[in-house]
Amino acid sequence: MVTLFTIPIASTGGSIVCTNPTAQGQDKQHVYLLTFTSPKDNRLTPAFIDAMILALDIIEHRYPKGVVITTSGIQKFYSNGLDLEVATSTEGFLDKWLWQLFRRFLTFPMPTICLLNGHAFAGGFMLAMYHDYRVQNPSKGFLCINELEFGVPLQTPMMSIFREKLVPTTFRNVVLEARRFGGKDSLQAGIVDALGGLEETLALIRDRKLLNKADTGIYGTMKDEMYSRVLNGIDDHSGNLAWRDRVEDRKANLQHHGLQAVEQWEKNNKAKL
Repeated sequence: MVTLFTIPIASTGGSIVCTNPTAQGQDKQHVYLLTFTSPKDNRLTPAFIDAMILALDIIEHRYPKGVVITTSGIQKFYSNGLDLEVATSTEGFLDKWLWQLFRRFLTFPMPTICLLNGHAFAGGFMLAMYHDYRVQNPSKGFLCINELEFGVPLQTPMMSIFREKLVPTTFRNVVLEARRFGGKDSLQAGIVDALGGLEETLALIRDRKLLNKADTGIYGTMKDEMYSRVLNGIDDHSGNLAWRDRVEDRKANLQHHGLQAVEQWEKNNKAKL
């Protein structure tokens, strides 16, 4: 395995290391393995996102077209999602950082594979879904959208990728049950494409003949069209917030009228007694 470059993540003392796991003499293929290590659990902070986007930029502009794999150097976690304190205290975090990370993966002009070697919760699970393919450890780690459990509603780019890529019953189970999916359950539900580690990921690349899919230069353009609805949601942050406000106003009005109806019903029933 040959190291191509390293990007530091200064805020945590971590790094993203790009290697070629297929480099063996003259037989090397253009496979770029991005292994990120940002203690303690690979949170999606501005520093992490900046490093990841830079790594993707370097691959796109300085290396031949091929396939990108991302995985974690921390065995327990692929990513534990957002650091809520950092996210809420950083102005413009969603549209200037998180949405841009999602957009970059969704439209990247080469096949992308997420190798889930540990837990991927909340934003970490979302990031996995923004890859083209997913391979999960069959015996360790869960995928889970657990915002329901701590009362944080999902915004449009967080929700839309699951709606786009999952069947309706799995979408429901992910969002409204906060179900934890181990490897076998993930494969059965269609969340991941295979089970295993790096060897199985390289086998997926071979079996699906992914190495040359980007050669014609339109791979990213095809994804632009495929996922136009998701991209519209990513690019219209202010519009999404305005829509959310309108929905909340309507809900408040309905709840007010509903409460009035309940109070009138109670009053009428008391009068009968």
